[in-house]
Amino acid sequence: MAAACARTLCKVGWTIVGSPAARRSGTVSYLLGNVGAQGPRRAYGTGGAGFRSKLLSSVRAGRGGRVLGCAFLLGGGLGLYQTVKFSVQQHLAEEEAKASGPALKLILYQYKTCPFCSKVRAFLDYHGLPYEIVEVNPVMRQEIKWSAYRKVPILMVDGDVQLNDSSVIISSLKTYLISKEKTVPEILRCYPEMKSVNDSGKKVTEYFNKYWVMLSEAETAALYPEKGMQKEEMKWRQWADDWLVHLISPNVYRTSGEALASFDYIVREGKFGTYEGFFAKYVGAAAMFIISKRLKNRHNLQDDVRQDLYKAVNDWVAAVGKKRKFMGGDSPNLADLAVFGVLRVMEGLQAFDDMMENTKVKHWYRRMERATLNHEGRK
Repeated sequence: MAAACARTLCKVGWTIVGSPAARRSGTVSYLLGNVGAQGPRRAYGTGGAGFRSKLLSSVRAGRGGRVLGCAFLLGGGLGLYQTVKFSVQQHLAEEEAKASGPALKLILYQYKTCPFCSKVRAFLDYHGLPYEIVEVNPVMRQEIKWSAYRKVPILMVDGDVQLNDSSVIISSLKTYLISKEKTVPEILRCYPEMKSVNDSGKKVTEYFNKYWVMLSEAETAALYPEKGMQKEEMKWRQWADDWLVHLISPNVYRTSGEALASFDYIVREGKFGTYEGFFAKYVGAAAMFIISKRLKNRHNLQDDVRQDLYKAVNDWVAAVGKKRKFMGGDSPNLADLAVFGVLRVMEGLQAFDDMMENTKVKHWYRRMERATLNHEGRK
């Protein structure tokens, strides 16, 4: 549209310049700056005495009206072109926004250092979805006292729809981003809750279908163009929840020194009062050092838990393979985002540095870092 306007203005300009009256008055040779006679150096002069004397002589000779008129025509044409160009860009942006539907208002209730919360943030960041964060105090949890679900992450959508469980949150939003015909409440019904009591006598809530993205057959084929891609993504998403997450605590609280450093980071990043933070740092570090030993036994980890972490991370890298940038191919899929989100909570700690130095994960991790920082999922 803008280009068509510019072409029309050019035609009008050349019609005026090419008219017999203009040729007789010498307007054409003036505007072209007598290139043939004196070279191109005068064609775009704008401030010298020569320019003023030419303009004055043209006016005195009765040609000023035509010259100024043509100049105004060309200048106005450029201004109109820029205005039309801006209007077209604005219109296209509005149409794109309409096509993508109204923006969701998202509020994430989280602990900064929680791997499940980090998974959700990785997804939201990668897809460029704006969201607010409410940091929950892990001791009192007053920020989520309104919720019967007492764990994080919790994602509130448009102020009235509550999404629980990191994998349900991610699967629901991915479904929403692809299938515009469904609302979030409609999608949420595809992930029903199941309450039960585990072997320890503790009440637990599980969700059906939480690793499924609920799409039509055509949408599924577009999202997973190669055979086995969907199954592979679901397998490694579950692996991140059932195995990789359980390697974090034994590794970041491996020694008393690492436990203290980890809680120093948790207190700095979390929502603690002055005395509460002091208590959490020292008492919490001691408690988690002891608990990490129990977790090691519960999950049958080696005495050197770093070796389990290294093996898990190298297994992941091997699954991605050498021919793919990500498990999703040229772009991260939900498994990439899940594994990245879990590993990211160790950044700044000794366990993270050791992992980067002793495994093959570095290049994939840095690619994931760039993809989330640049919100590449918006494309």
